[in-house]
Amino acid sequence: MIHELRIYHCMPGRLNDLNNRFANVTLKIWAKHGIRQVGFWTVLIGPSNHALYYMLEWESLAERERIWNAFASDPEWLAARAKTEEQGPILQHLENYMLTPTAYSKTK
Repeated sequence: MIHELRIYHCMPGRLNDLNNRFANVTLKIWAKHGIRQVGFWTVLIGPSNHALYYMLEWESLAERERIWNAFASDPEWLAARAKTEEQGPILQHLENYMLTPTAYSKTK
C-alpha cells in the first residue's frame, strides 16, 4: 500500500473555497474514479492556517497514475475547477509526497 500526502497551500482567504470545493464537488468526482481518501486535515496550531493536508491510498504507483490521470482530465472536474477559480486561483502552491510504511508502522 502506498499513501500519498498532499499539502495545498492556499492563497490568503481561500481555504474555505478549497474546503467547499472538496466537500461539494471533488469528492463526488473522486468516487466516480475510485480515488480512496484516508482523511483531510487543517492546521490547528502551526506556522500557517492557510493549508489543507490530505492523504490518499493507492495499491501501487501504476494504479495512482492511471486513476489520477483519468481524474485530472475529466471534463466535469476541469469545468468545476475553472468555475471555482473564477475569482482567481485558490492554491498558492502544493506539496506532494508518496509514502511507504515502515516495518513497524500500524498502517501497512
